[in-house]
Amino acid sequence: MIGRLTGTLAEKSPPQILLDVQGVGYEVDVPMSSFYNLPALGERVTLLTHFVVREDAQLLFGFLTVPERDTFRQLIKISGIGPRMALSILSGLSVAELAQTITAQNTGRLVKVPGIGKKTAERLLLELKGKLGADLGLPAGSAPVSDAQADILQALVALGYSEREAQAAVKALPAEVPVSEGIKQALKALAR
Repeated sequence: MIGRLTGTLAEKSPPQILLDVQGVGYEVDVPMSSFYNLPALGERVTLLTHFVVREDAQLLFGFLTVPERDTFRQLIKISGIGPRMALSILSGLSVAELAQTITAQNTGRLVKVPGIGKKTAERLLLELKGKLGADLGLPAGSAPVSDAQADILQALVALGYSEREAQAAVKALPAEVPVSEGIKQALKALAR
């Protein structure tokens, strides 16, 4: 219904802004990733929007980029994830970080987002697997390319290695290495 707004930024009060569009003030909720990239008050800005109509409210959500809005729309399709929760997820993780988290099946990273528990994180990982990734701006080579590599990465993180260390170790492995052999090789490389 309302797909895009262009106007003057009148107020900023996280996570909401007031956008003056030719005399009409629209209250728009934005994720913190967009909020931090907004221009100064009085400047013009264009936001891609998603309009939600409920029995008790009409809510407008704004995004600076297409991948943010597309990811928001993917998130709200999931049972138990409403617009506020989706906004919270996008405030805690960038689109690329979320895609990387989904690809790596990393529940630990999702539960750090306020309001996301272990069960919700697992449901997100399950339902978004294969839906988020390269098509939403994930840099090439920044995530495992196969399921085996994703499993190896998850195992290394579960063993206590940081995600950066685990990714470096997985990146050094041959492309078609089996999971058990890959974990052994990665652990040897990390022990050095």
